[in-house]
Amino acid sequence: MVNDGELQHLRRCIELATKALVLGDEPFGSVLVAADGKVLFEDHNHVASGDRTRHPEFEIARWAAANMTSEARAEATVYTSGEHCPMCAAAHGWVGLGRIVYVSSSEQLATWLADLGVPAPPVRTLPIREVVPNVAVDGPVPELVEQVHDLHRRFHSSS
Repeated sequence: MVNDGELQHLRRCIELATKALVLGDEPFGSVLVAADGKVLFEDHNHVASGDRTRHPEFEIARWAAANMTSEARAEATVYTSGEHCPMCAAAHGWVGLGRIVYVSSSEQLATWLADLGVPAPPVRTLPIREVVPNVAVDGPVPELVEQVHDLHRRFHSSS
């Protein structure tokens, strides 16, 4: 269950995902929030450049490793429009970030993409807890899922 403040961060993730879509990229956005509620870093997908590792959750992990203490990382929360892929979940775990809250699950995304006829990704889709078993995870967030679904429909209908 997420509260109103967390919904605000998740809505920002959707705004960032929308920005990625407008820029011709896959619609994903993420926000890193400190324990005191301060937004520390935010980003959106940059994979259209050809570097398929340029996910916002991976960029958050890199930024956090370079700019935060291990204690601050453990107390922080990553909000994201879509559940972390295995690469991003691993990066999250390796740098010791705290809780993850996502709007839509990897399972939901896989279903949406299959319905749109999009080929499966080259990396197996796994729930975050299969990659990082001890991380606190909340999601999906039903009241926002359709907004993310719509972004993926728009992206794949234009590509």
